[in-house]
Amino acid sequence: MNPFFKHSLIRCIFSLNRVHPNLSHNSRRFCHFSGDIGPGSWKSTEGLVRCPVNDVPLSPIAFLERSATAYRDRTSVVYGSVKYTWSETHERCLKLASALTQLGISRGDVVAVLAPNVPAMYELHFGVPMAGAVLCTLNTRHNSAMVSALLRHSEAKIIFVDYQLLEIAHVALDLLKKTETQPPILVLIVESDGSPHTKFSTSDGYEYESLLATGQSEFEIRRPIDEWDPISVNYTSGTTSRPKGVVYNHRGAYLNSLATFVLHGMGSMPVYLWTVPMFHCNGWCLPWGVAAQGGTNVCLRRVIPKDIFDSIALHKVTHMGGAPTVLNMIVNSPVSDRRPLPSKVEVMTGGSPPPPPILRKMEELGFGVSHIYGLTETYGPGTICTWKPEWDSLPPDERCKLKARQGVQHLGLEEVDIKDPETMKSVAADGKTMGEVMFRGNTVMSGYLKDEKATEEAFRGGWFRSGDLAVKHPDGYIEVKDRLKDIIISGGENISTVEVETVLYNHPAILEAAVVARPDNHWGQTPCAFVKLKEGFNVDAQEIIKFCRDHLPHYMAPKTVIFEDMPRTSTGKIQKFILREKAKALGSLS
Repeated sequence: MNPFFKHSLIRCIFSLNRVHPNLSHNSRRFCHFSGDIGPGSWKSTEGLVRCPVNDVPLSPIAFLERSATAYRDRTSVVYGSVKYTWSETHERCLKLASALTQLGISRGDVVAVLAPNVPAMYELHFGVPMAGAVLCTLNTRHNSAMVSALLRHSEAKIIFVDYQLLEIAHVALDLLKKTETQPPILVLIVESDGSPHTKFSTSDGYEYESLLATGQSEFEIRRPIDEWDPISVNYTSGTTSRPKGVVYNHRGAYLNSLATFVLHGMGSMPVYLWTVPMFHCNGWCLPWGVAAQGGTNVCLRRVIPKDIFDSIALHKVTHMGGAPTVLNMIVNSPVSDRRPLPSKVEVMTGGSPPPPPILRKMEELGFGVSHIYGLTETYGPGTICTWKPEWDSLPPDERCKLKARQGVQHLGLEEVDIKDPETMKSVAADGKTMGEVMFRGNTVMSGYLKDEKATEEAFRGGWFRSGDLAVKHPDGYIEVKDRLKDIIISGGENISTVEVETVLYNHPAILEAAVVARPDNHWGQTPCAFVKLKEGFNVDAQEIIKFCRDHLPHYMAPKTVIFEDMPRTSTGKIQKFILREKAKALGSLS
């Protein structure tokens, strides 16, 4: 049996603010809700009937089917010299789903993929759920040991592997065999534009295009029986602990896709540049969202400034996304890598709080930046800093500070709030009182795969607990200040590392910065800054400390500065747990 039948997921229907009738007794025990709206309350109105005519499980599969008709001959996918129309993409995904079932894939089975943003990765977002299976997109920077562990945990039956990552996959499968675990079938994704690729023997598995050729375009889609059926499992980046398998369902993916393209300002037929990894939160649900709008997906294997600017100019890109690290890379790119933008490109950024100086420089280059916030557990985007027209007249620095806020919940979420994690009471909307960011709504995960204890803890009190500390401003907009584990307590004062990092990014010589706590025998903890300088700059620690003291209360300024490259996850997040260990090893400064 596959893990989605063998291990029950906790089902909390947040939008109704009640306990769903299908919840187990154990699930009811920790999901506390006020009020009750009976599941059959509509039955009291004469003449109403719930039937397949008006009750169809929501699924983003429907977006592809619509675009295959409405945008039949429009370009769906571009990758180098490769181009497909929406009609062709629809047919390829049907063949892929058919081929998967011929390989023995049953409803609820897990199909993994280890690949960058190439056309096959996009097609798998539809082909796998069309076969009734669950897509598991793996982080392309994982080593073989981690890939092996996640394949074993997810019980994947098939793994699609990009040719550049074949060696990692081979070692991972060998490790699986040593644990007496049946390894998944391997399908190789070769370079679709005809470039040279790794030699591959068919005895090792299958080749992607050859596999597609065995599929039938008349395949009957295995639609979800229930919109709560899982559509994907996304493993958290594991920056602080072992990754957890976050399960998305068809309903949540459908709703978050709609919400995301709305908050991105996507009209009909956008041109979207894939700088967000599709393996990260299923590309913020935009593989499905772009299909809903009949857009063009410009696939990008390497996320480097030159390729970004070239793609924008060549394809007249209208929208793209990326973590602040991608924005930082763009604004600090050599002039020789840049090209004039044919028109304004709308950029969604999220993943970590974007430093205002980077937002300002992006706007100077001609990009329009909107700030989103969320977690893997909220299908990626959960909030948006909705822009107010009256802010347009503010000075540039003030505008960027406002844009760096995380804002309000998007249309797919019922509610986001800042609460005291112990009392569960909302904090004052004064822009000062910190609490934990909490979510409830239809775009919160189904739960953690095979980890009911972790799901129970995450949903304790009837809200999803993010682990992020934030304040709520008088206008209702939230602003994340830190992770709970990252806050520095020095002499009884709370120091937000985000605030210190924002000041550091304003220094003209600093390219990247991260602040963590260093133990101190007198103060308890003091701020320790890790910085990477821009090429050609040379400053010492004392100059940086003085700069911070000139722009911050003195107790918030770093007492230690270390110059080195930042350890990062594959999604661009700085691995602060590594930096914390380095700061801890330094011992007390006092």
